[in-house]
Amino acid sequence: MMIRSATALRNEYDKMVKLSKEKQEPIFLTRNGEGEMVFVPLELWEKREAELDLLAELLRREQNRLAGARTYSMEEMAGEVEELLGEDQVAE
Repeated sequence: MMIRSATALRNEYDKMVKLSKEKQEPIFLTRNGEGEMVFVPLELWEKREAELDLLAELLRREQNRLAGARTYSMEEMAGEVEELLGEDQVAE
C-alpha cells in the first residue's frame, strides 16, 4: 500500500500518476497525518466497479432464489436455448 501526503500530490502529480499506473495500486493521500483521499488509476477503478456490479448482481439473484424465485437446471436451460435457436443451430 502506498501512502503519500496531499502536498506530494500537488508537487509530484506526474510522478504519482506514473507510479500508480505502473503498480496498478491506489495511493492513499494524507493531510496532517490523517487519511483524506485515495488516488486510483482509471483502469483499476473501472475494474473494481465492474467487480462490485457483478457482486451486487450475484447478491440480487441469490436473494431472489432464497425468496422462492424459479430456478432452472442445465437441462432445462439447454431445452430453452434449443427452442429459441432451433436444434440445428445448437448442435453446431
